[in-house]
Amino acid sequence: MKLAVVGGGSTYTPELIDGFARLRESLPIEELVLVDPAADRLELVGGLARRIFAKQGHTGKVVTTSDLDAAVADADAVLLQLRVGGQAARNQDETWPLECGCVGQETTGAGGLAKALRTVPVVLDIAERIARGNPDAWIIDFTNPVGIVTRALLQAGHRAVGLCNVAIGFQRRFAALLGVTPDQVTLDHVGLNHLTWERAVRLNGEDVLPKLLVEHGDAVAEDLRMPRSLLDRLGVVPSYYLRYFYAHDEVVRELKVKPSRAAEVAAMERQLLDLYADPSLDEKPELLAQRGGAFYSEAAVALASSLLRDTGDVQVVNTLNNGTLPFLPDDAVIEVPATVDGSGTKPLPVAPLEPLYSGLIANVTAYEHLALEAALHGGRDRVFKALLAHPLIGQTEYADALTDRLIAHNREHLAWA
Repeated sequence: MKLAVVGGGSTYTPELIDGFARLRESLPIEELVLVDPAADRLELVGGLARRIFAKQGHTGKVVTTSDLDAAVADADAVLLQLRVGGQAARNQDETWPLECGCVGQETTGAGGLAKALRTVPVVLDIAERIARGNPDAWIIDFTNPVGIVTRALLQAGHRAVGLCNVAIGFQRRFAALLGVTPDQVTLDHVGLNHLTWERAVRLNGEDVLPKLLVEHGDAVAEDLRMPRSLLDRLGVVPSYYLRYFYAHDEVVRELKVKPSRAAEVAAMERQLLDLYADPSLDEKPELLAQRGGAFYSEAAVALASSLLRDTGDVQVVNTLNNGTLPFLPDDAVIEVPATVDGSGTKPLPVAPLEPLYSGLIANVTAYEHLALEAALHGGRDRVFKALLAHPLIGQTEYADALTDRLIAHNREHLAWA
């Protein structure tokens, strides 16, 4: 089995490597190719990857290259984890929207749109090159904004599935709170990427969410940085990304007076790369846990194993709606549990959603449709319409000002600008 990782020079990659090594019986990789244009980072990450494999007794070969076509040739699956513009572009995404009183975040709001506009054309070019040389390969997308990027891939006819670590993070957290193993816990996870709710937490088939909120609601609320009273009133657990919607103005005030997350991550990445350069390091460092992406490797291994070994397991994925949520278009991409096998994904049935959730999902889906149109076809007017449709913006004055700033800060990445 051969896997390729596009963006293999990411400081995230050792988390992925560690999972591949630990879970090799689920995903027996013979060759792992890390591809990245940043040769210096790739050398550091590739060296650590080989040492991790060697320490854990993994016999697979780790190859590093900047040649995308060679990397994906004969690969069974290609995992995408790229960041167009790097942390510098992310820092801009998190700062210029604040000038208009809107949240600055790399996947949500105006910053998320900027990232989509930069990313979608690059990802589609990569996918076309994969399809030309290796049309049977599966594309697993971890590149944000996952929902929009996955929709672009599927709309273009690619064999693609989107992946996020929010659901597995909740599963592991709830299992720890309940004092059980993760495989005993399943979630009624529903929504869009970075816009999801846990409506049930099933322990061996029984919904224990009400009990969990009674006994551990304070801990869950603290994790989410949301009021305990909100969780009690909703009776569900929102993703922490819902804080940008439920407490938007509070978040904006916080972001205006603290360093951006991108600045924190950039500093952390410098420390991580220094650690990776140490030839005696043969495991993922503890600092990596602060970088984000917890349990990313477990989710990636589980998804790749289901696709490549035709297991029919249930995974939480980003996939086509196709009637699962009847209030959305069939070509919308939703994030729900689905059976996954060699033919792809099939969402499990979803119980009807309350208007409190379906309304926001429908609104953000409309925005994502317009965002993809802007990413595919360009033009100031398309950018403006996407921003005007976003529930965190929705005012002409803000949409106009944000459009001007988005284009000004991203001109080098927008062919039409």
